[in-house]
Amino acid sequence: MGQPTPARHDDDWWRSAVIYQVYVRSFADGDGDGTGDLAGVRAKLPYLVELGVDALWFTPWYLSPMKDGGYDVADYRAIDPAFGTLAEAEKLITEARGLGIRTIVDIVPNHVSDQHPWFRAALAGGPERDLFHFRPGRGERGELPPNDWRSEFGGPAWARLDDGDWYLHLFAPEQPDLNWAHPAVRQEHEDILRFWFERGVAGVRVDSAALPAKDPLLPDLTEGLDPHPYVDRDELHDVYRGWRAVADEYGAFFVGEVWLPDAERFARYLRPDELHTAFNFSFMTCPWDAARLRTSIDETLAEHAPIGAPATWVLCNHDVTRTVTRYGRSDTGFDFATKAFGTPTDLPLGTRRARAAALLSLALPGAVYVYQGEELGLPEADIPLDRIEDPMHARSGGTDPGRDGCRVPLPWTADAPHAGFGGVPWLPQPAGWAAYAADRQARDPGSLLVLYREAIRLRPAFEDGPFAWLPTADGVLAFTRADGGALCVVNLADTPAALPPHTGLLLGSGPLDPDGRLPKDTAVWLRA
Repeated sequence: MGQPTPARHDDDWWRSAVIYQVYVRSFADGDGDGTGDLAGVRAKLPYLVELGVDALWFTPWYLSPMKDGGYDVADYRAIDPAFGTLAEAEKLITEARGLGIRTIVDIVPNHVSDQHPWFRAALAGGPERDLFHFRPGRGERGELPPNDWRSEFGGPAWARLDDGDWYLHLFAPEQPDLNWAHPAVRQEHEDILRFWFERGVAGVRVDSAALPAKDPLLPDLTEGLDPHPYVDRDELHDVYRGWRAVADEYGAFFVGEVWLPDAERFARYLRPDELHTAFNFSFMTCPWDAARLRTSIDETLAEHAPIGAPATWVLCNHDVTRTVTRYGRSDTGFDFATKAFGTPTDLPLGTRRARAAALLSLALPGAVYVYQGEELGLPEADIPLDRIEDPMHARSGGTDPGRDGCRVPLPWTADAPHAGFGGVPWLPQPAGWAAYAADRQARDPGSLLVLYREAIRLRPAFEDGPFAWLPTADGVLAFTRADGGALCVVNLADTPAALPPHTGLLLGSGPLDPDGRLPKDTAVWLRA
């Protein structure tokens, strides 16, 4: 194996970091109650150090009724008791930083929980009503919603109260939308940022970053309405400029969840005085197809280049189908609208492709996000219908499997009860889950865990220098980084591919064939 070049450790660490997403509830259970917690994360810090990641992104760990996996926040300054305490969070941030791992927290600006003190006061008729979107209904008796907006989870985006008024919720009814035209909403969120930056947090992931601002008239979503009444409104940019000023005081950074098809509009969020980075969802949802992937990579780099922002690369997260499952299906892309029960999957094929995709993503310029369990090759799990908690399932009328299948608690120890997660898991682990256990994979040089560890160790070889495609046969992707010092080659064609000129093999997602060619669905890193 080759030796990596020294990693960069400066204020711009986030530009090329490997960031590990922790879904606390399913990571590791430290107290044996079946729910992952901060004690479990602290116990696994040595594992994360050995994996080689630069930072941990925690999905919301705040006080929450958990009607949407913690994205219904009741108090941003308190840790949910199921996960631990604020003191434990502070200790985790400090311990991780001492091991070279930074912490990123999740902020959800579009909405709060219906148990948040503001909303409870609003229901009691207080002035806090102005902090949300309350409206009378339409129809003779106000029996119809104020407009025709639909929830992201299905059904109307409005819920009616006993007094006859309606309130807006772009997600679940338990998640009332905030009114970002009110100065108190802006001030509160800037105070929340300071609260966590003061505790050593190095960055913030911004949930649904293009949604918080609303047209004050709340018009119907008429076909062709421009600008959109609640997606990507211009007034949002002033909000994020305010946030950026706060982050700059602490040397912290932002990554936005920005789902926008327009590259120019997307890039506006990454201007030098706004968000530092945003997730690259075109790559995450792209099918396993060489031409489509190349286009996604080219477009991503092109839209980031004029503003000097680094790209981010991600294969999976807590909302989408696990990579090995998605890549083992006839439709290898991802779309929320096409999720269905009973989709046939070839897991060996999906795993082979996921191994190759890991090397592809880790060789590209920018930052890489790895969702917990991806390094173990976990498949999407089938959750018994009576155990599904995700509101997407219920609000679809039971047709959408929901997102719980990618949130099943991790397997740590093959021979331990519940695969070493802890107590009886809050979501059931499928039969055979122990086969993916981290301890078993750590002893297997051919495992996906070992591949991820080695790839992250060697990744600095790709971190400097220009990106350039190399000429290849159809169905093959090959590019160079570091002024030609390292090459990545991925074969998505149906036949083995000859390798470009090189002086040595750094790492492969699988073995070469007897003739030294690259088999299909395989990737290699080469020394130029």
